[in-house]
Amino acid sequence: MTRPSDVPQELRDELTAAGLDLDHVWDVLRRALSEDLPDHRADDPTSSSTISPDARGEAVFAAREPGVVAGLGVAAVAFVMVGADATISDRLPDGTRVERGDVVMRVAGLTQRLLVAERTALNLACHLSGIASATARWVEALEGSPTRVLDTRKTLPGLRALQKYAVRCGGGVNHRTSLQDMAMVKDNHVIAAGGVLPALEAIRGRHPGLPVEVEVTTLDQLEELLALPGPPERILLDNMSDELMTEAVRRTAGRVPLEASGGITLERAGRIGATGVDFVSVGALTHSVVVFDIGMDLVDGPGTSA
Repeated sequence: MTRPSDVPQELRDELTAAGLDLDHVWDVLRRALSEDLPDHRADDPTSSSTISPDARGEAVFAAREPGVVAGLGVAAVAFVMVGADATISDRLPDGTRVERGDVVMRVAGLTQRLLVAERTALNLACHLSGIASATARWVEALEGSPTRVLDTRKTLPGLRALQKYAVRCGGGVNHRTSLQDMAMVKDNHVIAAGGVLPALEAIRGRHPGLPVEVEVTTLDQLEELLALPGPPERILLDNMSDELMTEAVRRTAGRVPLEASGGITLERAGRIGATGVDFVSVGALTHSVVVFDIGMDLVDGPGTSA
């Protein structure tokens, strides 16, 4: 039975430096692998029937399209977990831009076990690379403007830490990871509290020092917040036109960071950047991203017996 401590120290240090918790990564991989092997005492019938248990081989991970890779370190942990006795080489750093055909990682080890981990490793690497690639397209579209692209909490259950890591690999900025990182006053809170100001005062009274973001949909609501002796730490401009956002930036004059949200598409990125808002939050980075195509192919068939 493999354990997180079996992960090579260099890879553990790398995950830690990237802001990822190895125990969390291990748990995600464990649950993913259990979908392929519900009975942990059994094995993959196809691989165990066609490949000698002591056969060794090498697999090459290669990009099948241009983009930005992420999650290769996570994929590497999958081979440790299944006991592939794997050696990882030529692994590109997460966040690297690649072209079609580029080798992004090589894995050598017990062939049966390499194939057991193949789909889990690819599912995560392809998904996270898709997020990193999508984020990089936003970063490129916003180049030359003051606007930074943010993710949201619209993440797949259980994968938030990994998805937000992939956003960072693509050059984006993380919004709050949990409800406790920042208070965000939206329309439902305003209704429940009886207004924007009562909601803001209630949060500051109960959680002094916690950053607060308040959503507005009109310039009048923005002016109301800017007139406060202590405005919120950030203001979200919800579903505003480019013209309204430009005016909001003019009126705010840098006193409070502004975030654009709602009706956001990549085609609109250049116009949003031109308004001068500080941030644009894009839920699509994580909730509906298209996977990045990476393939894993054995170099010389099933390998030779040790």
